[in-house]
Amino acid sequence: MLAAAAASARAYIGTTSAALNALNTQYEPRAPLGTIHAPQAGANTGRPVKLETTSTAAAPTSTTTTTTTTTFAQTSSASSTPTAAGEAPTAGPDGKRRWQITDFEIGRPLGRGKFGNVYLAREKSSKYIVALKVLYKNQLQRIGVEHQLRREVEIQSHLRHPNILRMYGYFHDEKRVYLILEYAPRGELFKELRKEQRFSEPRTASYILQLARALKYCHGKNVIHRDIKPENVLLGLRGDLKIADFGWSVHTSNRRDTLCGTLDYLPPEMVDRGDYDYRVDLWSLGVLCYEFLVGSPPFYAEDEPSTYLRIRRGDLVFPSTVSAGARDFMSKLMRLNPSERMPLEQAMVHPWILEMTDPNNQPRSALAAASKPVSAMASQQ
Repeated sequence: MLAAAAASARAYIGTTSAALNALNTQYEPRAPLGTIHAPQAGANTGRPVKLETTSTAAAPTSTTTTTTTTTFAQTSSASSTPTAAGEAPTAGPDGKRRWQITDFEIGRPLGRGKFGNVYLAREKSSKYIVALKVLYKNQLQRIGVEHQLRREVEIQSHLRHPNILRMYGYFHDEKRVYLILEYAPRGELFKELRKEQRFSEPRTASYILQLARALKYCHGKNVIHRDIKPENVLLGLRGDLKIADFGWSVHTSNRRDTLCGTLDYLPPEMVDRGDYDYRVDLWSLGVLCYEFLVGSPPFYAEDEPSTYLRIRRGDLVFPSTVSAGARDFMSKLMRLNPSERMPLEQAMVHPWILEMTDPNNQPRSALAAASKPVSAMASQQ
């Protein structure tokens, strides 16, 4: 499978169309964005850079490049190993490397968004396959989200977990900012969910366990994501999950009161514009679990005011297809009072999670799972 994926990636690179050799002149250059500073203790708030899938886009070509010193460190995670021949480029004597667009062969577009595009790319010397996110400075400046990009880089580039998409480095030229990201061959989890409509309980439990581990790691680094949803989760080659898009994420140096994220996943304390902390991610994890099992978010309504009202009330209704164990698990994450929400440490060893996954975090077969009685959950609520 790995060899086939590598061959496929090489084929995409090798068959780059002539259009990829033309500079995208859609945007007029403006004042430079400026240097993206090294990670800082604090972070600002703002709107995230969003991507929309497309089949065509013009790739960046070689221009005079102002490089930013970055590290393209090789990950230790088996799920993040190169998908083509060669290893990740090693760092120089100072542990840094200065990148420019001519270091990469640009392949097919992977996605397109408001501020730029994402391309399959290969680092020339190592043959290391990556996803290259290309953002246009003038678009970032026009909307006023430069600070958000800085925050995304500051946070994501220093996270090292098998279920978090790696950011290997970044650089910029006169018109664009480039983010060097881990390539997730199977794309957005959202598309998989829409195709299958909903997931089985064993598969859902396996996914939720991976995300719980990643969020526990983030919280241990004083980072809250604030926008956990299917669109922001990617699938690796082996089907392992990768949390991406840290545009909403912040350091938890203090309690915050900013309204952000996606409405269907917002907890009541954010809907009411009150103070909140890392426990907003616990609520979102419960909402995500519900959408995996049911196919729609738990508080969905025809209009935003009705959705707000359902969230404030904690109007949680389960269809009959959801087991008692899964109901108990989600109910304990989606408590109105943040202090009453089940901690991630407990979520990872909840009876429903243990019943639906094996010790290697693989989903048990539906038949095997169905043959086991669900532990008495009602007494735990």
